[in-house]
Amino acid sequence: MKQIDHSALKVAGSTELSQTKTKIDLGASEERIKGEMKEIRKDLGDWQDKLYAHGKYAVLICLQGTDTSGKDSLIREVFKDFNSRGVVVHSFKVPSEKELKHDYLWRHYIALPERGKFGVFNRTHYENVLVTRVHPEYILSENLPAIDSTGDITEEFWNKRFEQIRNFEDHIAENGTIIFKFFLHLSKEEQRQRLLRRLNKPSKNWKFSPGDLKERELWNDYQKCYQDAINKTSTEKAPWYVIPADDKATARYLVAKILYEELIKYKDIKEPELDPEIKKNLDTYREDLKKEKN
Repeated sequence: MKQIDHSALKVAGSTELSQTKTKIDLGASEERIKGEMKEIRKDLGDWQDKLYAHGKYAVLICLQGTDTSGKDSLIREVFKDFNSRGVVVHSFKVPSEKELKHDYLWRHYIALPERGKFGVFNRTHYENVLVTRVHPEYILSENLPAIDSTGDITEEFWNKRFEQIRNFEDHIAENGTIIFKFFLHLSKEEQRQRLLRRLNKPSKNWKFSPGDLKERELWNDYQKCYQDAINKTSTEKAPWYVIPADDKATARYLVAKILYEELIKYKDIKEPELDPEIKKNLDTYREDLKKEKN
């Protein structure tokens, strides 16, 4: 199985999505990839226990991608061996009436993981510079000062949002949140095939919406907005990784591998030491338990 240097998937500087692969050959069967994935998944689960015991960091994982890019199944497979107390998943949909009465980052801020836990954002605060940029009329529902029509939404408005997002991520990183951002890079043809499977398989019909086809017509607009958002917000503290997503097993493996290999670099994250007084009496406690009668 080929060893992939995941730094090649990390956006440092800028990326051009049209020139970036949506499929990568690991030189291994699907079964072999799944086997490797199982091992990394177990290692991640063990590391999560250590994070929980240490209690000074949180981990935020942001997943973005077009419809059918595999976000839901990736979450299910990558975090299968986690203690359920240690990971919380948030799927951000259309903002509620209450959420619209706050600034656009508010609902994401209050969903951030506690120290000692993983948080997964399935679709993220980047929807506010992706969907809203393709459909600027959605911004009007935020009831912002000086924005009375889509004509008031300028390039300066979007650049300001990028700045606000970078500041938001800098702030939480400086306060102990380790950030990963993954863009699941799917080809237009693979999306077409996955949509067809939804239509052809009765058990998957519920996932299909005619709106998926309308959004698909805006493919190029979305790709441009994804690329701009990635290039303007990939930082050392909050990097973007562009994950080839045409093959789901490979995409899941790459995400799990990146997470584990980056997280184990935090050498200060370890289980806390026992109080010396308790430690020196461990043998006594052990003997007391052995002497207990059933």
